[in-house]
Amino acid sequence: MDGPHAVYLASGHIRVAEFDMPERLKRIFNELTTVIDEYLPDHAAIEKIFMSRNADSALKLGQARGTAIVACAHKDLPVFEYSATQIKQAIVGRGHATKQQVQHMIKVLLCLPDAPGADAADALGTALCHGHTQYGLRGIQAAATMRAGRLR
Repeated sequence: MDGPHAVYLASGHIRVAEFDMPERLKRIFNELTTVIDEYLPDHAAIEKIFMSRNADSALKLGQARGTAIVACAHKDLPVFEYSATQIKQAIVGRGHATKQQVQHMIKVLLCLPDAPGADAADALGTALCHGHTQYGLRGIQAAATMRAGRLR
């Protein structure tokens, strides 16, 4: 975020499907650490876990998510978590928006030539949600500080 304006820098993915679980987690950790070293972010944002109908998928997602959080913690990045509903509300204005609506709004908000894929849209949406939340909280804090100064 550049003040109230979001600026698109990059997005990508980490391909791990062809590896066994220990190697997948290792690659997630190493590649995410490389991205952190390259872009030097101030914070990290991640989607809160949700319970899916498939327990095996939920467990694998939890392991990958935990690995991503550890990679951020390893680099001393504070990690902020947002639910899917919070992310959709911040991006589309509706907490139960479709993936296509999120993809379209990511394209519009970041002035992209094409809508990103579903996974990239989810990640970019999480980042935008965090940016909007942090910017909004700073505005609220500034207003409270100004008001407190007038009350004295």
